[in-house]
Amino acid sequence: MPSPHRRTLPRRTAALATALTLGALAAGCAEPGPPAPRPGAAAPPAPAPGRFTLVATGDILAHDAVIRQAAADASGVPDRDAGPDPFAPENDGRYDFAPMLAGARAVTTGADLAVCHLETIVGEDNGPFTGYPLFKTPPHIARAIRSTGYDTCSTASNHAMDDGEEGVRRTLDALDRADVAHTGTARAPEDRARPLLLRAGDARVAHLSYVHWTNKEVPPGKPYLVDQLDPDQVVADARAARAAGADVVIASIHWGTEWQEAPDRQQREVARQLTASRSQGRRDIDLILGTHAHVPQAYEKVNGTWVVYGMGDQVAGEMTDPRGQLGSAARFTFTEPRTPGAAWQVTSAEYIPHRMANDPLRLVNLPRATERPAPDPEDTAALAAVRKAVLSRGADQDGLRMGR
Repeated sequence: MPSPHRRTLPRRTAALATALTLGALAAGCAEPGPPAPRPGAAAPPAPAPGRFTLVATGDILAHDAVIRQAAADASGVPDRDAGPDPFAPENDGRYDFAPMLAGARAVTTGADLAVCHLETIVGEDNGPFTGYPLFKTPPHIARAIRSTGYDTCSTASNHAMDDGEEGVRRTLDALDRADVAHTGTARAPEDRARPLLLRAGDARVAHLSYVHWTNKEVPPGKPYLVDQLDPDQVVADARAARAAGADVVIASIHWGTEWQEAPDRQQREVARQLTASRSQGRRDIDLILGTHAHVPQAYEKVNGTWVVYGMGDQVAGEMTDPRGQLGSAARFTFTEPRTPGAAWQVTSAEYIPHRMANDPLRLVNLPRATERPAPDPEDTAALAAVRKAVLSRGADQDGLRMGR
């Protein structure tokens, strides 16, 4: 069944209109402009430019400990290791991921468009569920994503084929039931062919998603199941989205080298190629959001376009390398051009460091946590580590600031 979200999604704004296509525009379906001034009358002042704010976060990675925590939170048992066995049938499908994600609401609240990355596929309603290396996450994660304030999730990741075509279908079904838009994986060719357009304030935003490789092979003849990273295809998809009415095109890309804070050669080369692409003098890609490395990576302006090489993990269990529980939320404000047909511009760029605290697993907004009297030393050290990685390629010189 093609996803109902591939074209448009009801927004938090009052405007719930379906995204306009070029055909609709040609047929005169666009909203009428203001009346022309009377002869000899002074022209009315130009309206203030429209704006919208986009927030994006990194990998939601449901390790065994994350699943145990969701089971404990649903049952009210403080100790996740003392609660019900989350992998046993008698758990009866009780999982609550919302408490883990609650710390993200400070950044999703007030955003016109909030973007997440669901790295893992979901299992059947009553399991079995598994963590690393082949993930099957309880489908309850989708409801928590929505209740946290996310509107859309990228789903193209190296784990997208962990349970084959059925895993893709279940994941998209769960997101659809939760009213979360999605892009990057698809059930059918016609589903993949339609760009995802979302309303953000007065803008129509296209969300694209790609992965460099998958742990398990995509079945022969079914490339639509997951969008593979091919720069030429990304550009073609961006142009198709623009033709369908997108004012802004964002690309979520699962790429890079795990555990490496510096963007690798492939990331840098693809970023240069995509940000250099132009159609009629206008850039094809307006923002790149990176995931996969599990550690915070740099933000950088490339050819005048913001690239977030890697936001790090948002949700993850405790790891041997504590950097795997560090990340940043990206917040960009776009402003409408005064010249029709020109590109929307980023007029504010921010990063908000966060970490996943253990016992219990909880997302911590680090700028807010470190403002408290006698802040936790772990929070202070984590904020410094994220800041160092994010600014490692001089993004502060291009106006990137830390938000909260």
